[in-house]
Amino acid sequence: MTMNKAIGGVELSSMARGFDVTDTMLKTAPVQLLLARTVCPGKYIVLISGEVADVTASVEAGAARALVSLIDQFIIPSVHPDVLPAMNGTAVVTDLEALGVVEAFSVAATIEAADAAVKTASVRLIEVRLAMALGGKAFVTMTGSVAAVEAAVAAAADAVGKRGLLVDKVVIPQPRPELLTEMV
Repeated sequence: MTMNKAIGGVELSSMARGFDVTDTMLKTAPVQLLLARTVCPGKYIVLISGEVADVTASVEAGAARALVSLIDQFIIPSVHPDVLPAMNGTAVVTDLEALGVVEAFSVAATIEAADAAVKTASVRLIEVRLAMALGGKAFVTMTGSVAAVEAAVAAAADAVGKRGLLVDKVVIPQPRPELLTEMV
């Protein structure tokens, strides 16, 4: 994924409507489907990538088609290349410096938080965990120097907080290494 590519998504409260929205988004513009699946608790998320105009058109069409099932939506015009590996579990982090965690009430807000964090400071994303076995919430974890993690967590929390979806945030200056095995 290059920096000129956009990602976008729609989060819904209805699984049935999720299939319909996915189809609408894919028919609206030439976008790549990154993820379309059910997540806890009975929600459905659709994530796409492509050129900014195509992603924008697809997300807008999907959000309109979602009707009352729409929980959240997002578009990131130039997604940072570290976000997708953290989302799909292929990010490689072998040691922990300081640990930052930002937790949100929506998948969309968490993905935006991860992008804001990694664009703000020199941190490595460990994971963006999307709502599975989390009661519909999501969180992002990152590592780096204490100062970098503090700046990244602040930016991520600000992005989520502006939407009223922040659950909590934490910076752990010297985490035990065992925490890393619990995250990946």
